[in-house]
Order: sequence, then C-alpha cells, then structure tokens
Amino acid sequence: MTRYTKDHEWVRMEGDVAVIGISAYAVEQLGDVVFVDLPGAGKEFVAHGTMATVESAKAASDVYAPISGQIVAANSALGDKPELVNESPEADGWFVKIKPSNKAEIDALMDEAAYADYVKGL
Repeated sequence: MTRYTKDHEWVRMEGDVAVIGISAYAVEQLGDVVFVDLPGAGKEFVAHGTMATVESAKAASDVYAPISGQIVAANSALGDKPELVNESPEADGWFVKIKPSNKAEIDALMDEAAYADYVKGL
C-alpha cells in the first residue's frame, strides 16, 4: 500500500524497507525534471526534514523525508536519467529506500483515496 504526505511524497513498504519518491501530482507541478540531488546510504533523517532536492525547468524544490529512518539505497539511475521522475514517478523514478525507525509514522500518512481528495482541493 502506498501512503502520501501533504508535501506530495509517497512511501511504499517493500519488506522491511520503505521506498520513497514524489507523487505524479508533484511531478505535474514541477514540469520536466532536469536534476535530482539524493542523499547517500547511511544518512539518517527525521520525518519532515529536508531529504533531497529536485530541479526542474521551472524551479528547484526540496523533498522532505515522510518518515524517520536511515537511507539504505538511493536511486543512482536518476543521476544519468532524471527524466525517470517524469516518466514513472511512483515506480522507476523512486528516490531512496529507508529502513524506518518508527513504522507508526507510515500509518499516520494519507492513503491513496485521502491523497486524491487532498489534491482535488488544491
């Protein structure tokens, strides 16, 4: 199950690891992504802390950690092909994988239906 934040990040658990990226709505607002600055493995984040930066033709935007935890992998493919974020924001365009330090934070995020309703109101 995918969960979402009000800042348009998504989280999906794969075993004990949370995969994180930005939503299709966020990508639509950004336009063509030209660069993604991701943290390296081992870096720790707290929920809502700045985790990455994404640059598009329109602007540079911070990406926030939706949950607390330690990075176990970053999507190195985005270094050569940042357009993967545009092409497949909720699959191949993932940003990082985190080992969550508090899985309850995931349950507090919006499910797909709640996020869809939230986006409609923007």
